Amino acid sequence: MSAGRLLSVLLLLQSRGRMSARGIADELGVSVRTAYRDLARLQAAGVPIYAEPGRGGGYRLLDGYRTRLTGMSEGEARALFFAGLPGPAADLGLAAEVTAARLKLLAALPAGLRQEAARTAAVFHLDAPGWYREPEQTPYLPLFVDAVLTQRAVDVHYRRWRAPQEVHRRLRPYGLVLKSGIWYLVAAAESRIATYRVAQVLDALLSDERFDRPQDFGLGAYWASYLDDFQARRYTGAATIRLSPRGRRRLPDNVPPEVVRAVDSTATAVGDDGWVEAVIPTESTEHACGELLRLGIDVEVVAPAELRQAMAATVGVLAGAYGLG
Repeated sequence: MSAGRLLSVLLLLQSRGRMSARGIADELGVSVRTAYRDLARLQAAGVPIYAEPGRGGGYRLLDGYRTRLTGMSEGEARALFFAGLPGPAADLGLAAEVTAARLKLLAALPAGLRQEAARTAAVFHLDAPGWYREPEQTPYLPLFVDAVLTQRAVDVHYRRWRAPQEVHRRLRPYGLVLKSGIWYLVAAAESRIATYRVAQVLDALLSDERFDRPQDFGLGAYWASYLDDFQARRYTGAATIRLSPRGRRRLPDNVPPEVVRAVDSTATAVGDDGWVEAVIPTESTEHACGELLRLGIDVEVVAPAELRQAMAATVGVLAGAYGLG
């Protein structure tokens, strides 16, 4: 029996209000039988847990019962200070709340753990946006936080990449995702769930409409599925290229990881000078031409003919611009 796991069960019930044995088991990564056994042990120890039968029932603590959090390990004290890092918290409009929560947490910890947590906070800093890019302006992000937490619909004026570029939508926000310094809103609109780049919202207004988030919706699972679908839709073609040794070394700094992996898995030597030939995925002729031109003389397109011609035409224009044509 794990005392730490029993404490986790207790804290889950305290924070969630009511949970099924299956929900507890999934949360802690144990079997349902183990969850039932842990609940019985807590009840035997005098913890006022009672079961609510029927559809939508589960286990919950007696109203008003609270436990003091004790026995926090050094690692757990460190981990707490990775939650709510200041950059994303400020984006969400929660910087003051995170600061206040940290101060209260530090005050509640024993002296030894307080020092360890403070050391952790002092030596880690999160800077989410990628290099060579200014952080996106997201003035409506705090409004979406409010909408997600209160389950209120939002009327938005949104700019998208395809025509018509500017559209109006009523969104029912399910969650927010921070990906490589870019905030995305996952929301239901017109009976389908879609992803919206928050920086592309031109205007937003909270409505009076309330909605219920589907019980079977999981933000993490949705996002993983969305990324898989995005990759499948992104690469619709393929190209055969040749790379010099220097070009292969420069590849990770100039193309996406999927292209690097494709080169690594398909590369075959051509000649004795270290050049290799490989097959890579491509989005479009125009996009592939722009990416591959970053490698200069260290890459040659073998096929398809359209991409090879586009590369040659672009190089010809550049030569003419510099008086070499």
